[in-house]
Amino acid sequence: QVQLVESGGGLVQAGGSLRLSCAASGLIFSTRAMGWYRQAPGRQRELVAVITSGGGTNYADSVKGRFTISRDNAKNTVYLQMSSLKPEDTAVYYCNADVWVVRGEGFREVWGQGTLVTVSS
Repeated sequence: QVQLVESGGGLVQAGGSLRLSCAASGLIFSTRAMGWYRQAPGRQRELVAVITSGGGTNYADSVKGRFTISRDNAKNTVYLQMSSLKPEDTAVYYCNADVWVVRGEGFREVWGQGTLVTVSS
């Protein structure tokens, strides 16, 4: 089965930067949109950024100008470059992808297990 594995999370001071990676593995026929979501303590999961297979992007207003999403289609990997981090960015970050598996009947949504990002004051 297809799995998404995130990496790059950790502890960083306010104003610092982190780069998250998410690699999809398995018998993948095609990958459509990929994105990053986050869930902070006591809050609902929210969309951070999304990128289409053609490179089009969309960002939450709270991260515009600070975060950049990108992808490497050959590696089935999506990245999130985070700069000027704020304490309110602290959350578990999850990657998401629409994937058509080999021998499958269509696209389905797959989620990673999440990686924790903690931004200290």
